Amino acid sequence: MITAIEGSVLARWVGSEALVYPIANTAHVIGAILVVGGIGLLDLRLLGYGKGIAPAALSRAVTPLFLIGFGLMVVTGALMFVADAEALSGSGLFWSKMVLIGIAGLNALTFRSLFAQLPDQIPDTAKGLATVSLITWIGVVVTGRLIAYF
Repeated sequence: MITAIEGSVLARWVGSEALVYPIANTAHVIGAILVVGGIGLLDLRLLGYGKGIAPAALSRAVTPLFLIGFGLMVVTGALMFVADAEALSGSGLFWSKMVLIGIAGLNALTFRSLFAQLPDQIPDTAKGLATVSLITWIGVVVTGRLIAYF
């Protein structure tokens, strides 16, 4: 399966065009900035920073940034994966990153199901989920950057 992915037309295109991989990598970093910047601001607000900002208004403002960033990361991550599928599929850091993304996603779904409307007084459960979110998204970025070096 991995050999087929690396031998695909898409993988050959990504690997043969001098600018495709660097552009995808740069766009992936921009996506990470939007994800962690957007959701990180909301997480920090839920943890008590910026008490003058209504949590619901902040959520409405940053959620589109998060979604754009996450979509960008999925597309560019897939492009980078197909170009180096064999090495990445054997990387513990890569799989750690995938697990962290899964945890972050489940955490976000849990948060949205429990707190469809964000109250001005943040419950402890929301603070706990915000802490998990912040830690996992930072972990995603750190493991992602470390993949290039190990």
